[in-house]
Amino acid sequence: MPTWEETLSQAGCRITEPRRAVMTVLAQAERSLVPQEIFALGIKLHATLSLVTVYRTLELFEELSLVRRVHQDDKCHGYLLTAAGHRHVLVCEGCGRAVEFPGQDDLVALIARVEECTGYQVEAHLLQLVGVCPHCQ
Repeated sequence: MPTWEETLSQAGCRITEPRRAVMTVLAQAERSLVPQEIFALGIKLHATLSLVTVYRTLELFEELSLVRRVHQDDKCHGYLLTAAGHRHVLVCEGCGRAVEFPGQDDLVALIARVEECTGYQVEAHLLQLVGVCPHCQ
């Protein structure tokens, strides 16, 4: 799997210090972070980072599958680094910690049933589970 820098380069994008700050913040996070949190932590790494740059960087990183959106109870989207392969996310209701887990094969039968019942052709899916992590139990 290519590094995030290689992914950006292959897409014709520059590796800038603001992008590096956003990636560093996300790499150190144990839970999904909203853009404002990324900005607050990222500005400590790159003093001229702006909130607009954080949003644009997250949009680019999402397009390149470097990050995933995590839906949160407060209707805001958090962001989490993605891992290799087809993955889904599990979020702790207590502390907000988020982890990815593998999964595609288990959904094939479910998607087939949904298509059969609805007549839709499923093009993509998002799966996010919510529970309580071992630390919060």
